[in-house]
Amino acid sequence: MTPIQARHLQARFLALWTRLGGVHGQDAYVDLARHYGEPTRCYHTLDHIRRCLRDLDWARSEVPDTDAVELALWCHDVIYVPGATDNEQRSVEWLRQWSGREISATERIAALILETTHADVPASQAGRFTADIDLAALGSSRARFRQNGVNLRAERTDLDDAAYDAAERAFLRALLDCPRIYHTDPFHARYEKQARDNLAWRLAQPGPPQAAAPLKGIPR
Repeated sequence: MTPIQARHLQARFLALWTRLGGVHGQDAYVDLARHYGEPTRCYHTLDHIRRCLRDLDWARSEVPDTDAVELALWCHDVIYVPGATDNEQRSVEWLRQWSGREISATERIAALILETTHADVPASQAGRFTADIDLAALGSSRARFRQNGVNLRAERTDLDDAAYDAAERAFLRALLDCPRIYHTDPFHARYEKQARDNLAWRLAQPGPPQAAAPLKGIPR
């Protein structure tokens, strides 16, 4: 990320935080950026958030409760401990700590963050957009998909290659068995075919090469 992109990203967060009624936005952003900049992170960084915001902007006219969805995207990976099963819940707690009583939409945003576990089809349209945006990179170009996989694998030093490969394959097969990867019409139309092609390509690779992993779902 260039310095200009970093400044733009910070200004965007501060404007959103203020618009939602938050205070101490500068301090909140410094803490958020500190977490996303942890040296163990290779994929779950501010670059991932920037790409999520790009997809949000592309679909903005169709996304309900847009500011809540945007803050959920900002916060959904703020806590990321490789191998942990409660990263999203801990990210919710981070939001609650910083938003206090000033952001009235906090609990609505918290529910959207939890949709990025991808455990079920989200109940709300806002939740479906939040989940789809988080998974949009599955439908990126093959080169980007491969690089994302390299970055995701690098974060999971707790798993050897065989364990990681087995967990990844199980999740990818489960995704391909779903009637839809993307639950909103805009993201289904834009990314579904490429995502399925990418996942099928990965499953066809022998062994655990430096290839693409899912954004969520492998044991954390």
